[in-house]
Amino acid sequence: MNKAVKSLPNGDSKLVMAHMYVAFTALLVGATMGLIQTLERSGAITLPAGISYYQILTVHGVVLGLVLTTFFILGFMLASQSKTTGGFNKTERTIAWIGYWMMLVGTLSAATMILLNEATVLFTFYAPLQAHVLFYIGLALVIVGSWLDGFVMFKRHARFRKENPGEKTPLLSFMGVVTMLMWQIASLGVAITVVFQMIPWALGWVETIDVLLSRTLFWYFGHPLVYFWLLPAYMMWYAIMPKIIGGKIFSDSLARFTFILLLLFSIPVGFHHQLTEPGIDPFWKFIQVILTMVVVIPSMMTAFSMFATFEARGRELGAKGLFGWLKKMPWKDARFLAPFIGMLFFIPGGAGGIINASNQMNQVVHNTIWVTGHFHLTVATTVMLTFFGIAYWLIPSLTGRIFTKTMNKWAIVQTILWTVGMTIMSAAMHWQGLLGGPRRSAYSEYAGNADTAAWGPYQMAQAIGGSILFLGMIVMIIIFVYLAFFAPKGEEEFPVAEPSEKAEKPSKVFENWPLWIGITCALILFAYTIPLIDIIQSAPPGAKGFKLW
Repeated sequence: MNKAVKSLPNGDSKLVMAHMYVAFTALLVGATMGLIQTLERSGAITLPAGISYYQILTVHGVVLGLVLTTFFILGFMLASQSKTTGGFNKTERTIAWIGYWMMLVGTLSAATMILLNEATVLFTFYAPLQAHVLFYIGLALVIVGSWLDGFVMFKRHARFRKENPGEKTPLLSFMGVVTMLMWQIASLGVAITVVFQMIPWALGWVETIDVLLSRTLFWYFGHPLVYFWLLPAYMMWYAIMPKIIGGKIFSDSLARFTFILLLLFSIPVGFHHQLTEPGIDPFWKFIQVILTMVVVIPSMMTAFSMFATFEARGRELGAKGLFGWLKKMPWKDARFLAPFIGMLFFIPGGAGGIINASNQMNQVVHNTIWVTGHFHLTVATTVMLTFFGIAYWLIPSLTGRIFTKTMNKWAIVQTILWTVGMTIMSAAMHWQGLLGGPRRSAYSEYAGNADTAAWGPYQMAQAIGGSILFLGMIVMIIIFVYLAFFAPKGEEEFPVAEPSEKAEKPSKVFENWPLWIGITCALILFAYTIPLIDIIQSAPPGAKGFKLW
């Protein structure tokens, strides 16, 4: 009998797996709610027992968009840092566990209120929709708990630098630090609105709040949230996929520079989600649209780096011509196939993002189901397929088991199901959005309406795509459970790629954290200070700024 060999110290493996159990439970719940949504919206089913479409929609958005992603990302980054730096000490691990339990308690608190129909406020929980105070307290606990995990990553990275003076820090650890810096700075916005506006309002301490201020603080956080989802996928693409294909990282320096640029330009851009809202000066909207478009640069750098890596490896294996490398890639390896398809989906997803952030084109698609289709291309396809690709090797490497050939075949089936289902559903959402279909609408709201009768085929296509996605989710849950508990014991590689010998050593300036944090804060102050002052000063009576009593 093979002996179980874990890739991380036992304490670190248990910590990461605890995050994964919550993440995949969230996948089961959230994807099930997604199927129910599409079936209700197409008129195929009627929700029983007074359950509303918007209650199901809230569960779907919160559980998948916040719970699944946050727990998986933090688990993956903790695992990556442990693997590349030598593991966490007792203090670091204890802080991470405290953060985990805070997030879990917060998740259960918020989820309970949603299930009791006391927090049917959708994923964005915009005022004047009001939830039970325990929903907001739960959200606050999730945010603060994630900060503790971030502090652990900062501490371990600093300890590595102290213990290895003059040595280059591990790329995965560096990327994790940048991701959590962005998350901590960005989530201050939602933490402020939840603690100083939503909770006092829900408790009845104030009768009204400044709605525009709360929306602005939310979107200060809301767009960086997208990059919080995306950067761990970049970590996989840059530092792990080259190892899976047998190659090396094209450029360590380029990868670090990409993450620094994403830190600088991912936060001060929230106004492009508020282009149609009054009360914000058009000049500042224009400024933030420009800053949004700058993010295209690191995205293109990533595309160049990844395809250069694929081509270099292909030529090592004898590929010739412009696209000869395609024949040399390990297409039968689900660890490669799932993230690669995710990359391809990011091309139309990125194009849709440019449309959403463009003042004129945004007028066509704003608040239509096009936006929902865009999120499902980027987060639910690009990010989730990459996360699934990570899970195929991460889970068995943590549990001391093997990703068997049979499971690899099922993982390929899962990837195909997810790809086909999402293609059908997202395409229907995009097309219906171009026709003016609203972003959120229950079947009962448009059934029999002559002006919206044409939406029926698109709703049915979404239901078909959602059903295929549900099958893909079931397969993914089966794979996860098998890899966690039933796969043969053994040693599964935790793949970490080495930089190419031809690449230059990264500059020490990348580790100048006061510099990068300072520039980030300067950009935020430039983009938000005057607009926020104007919003607070121009607030209607009874909703001035943060007045609590």
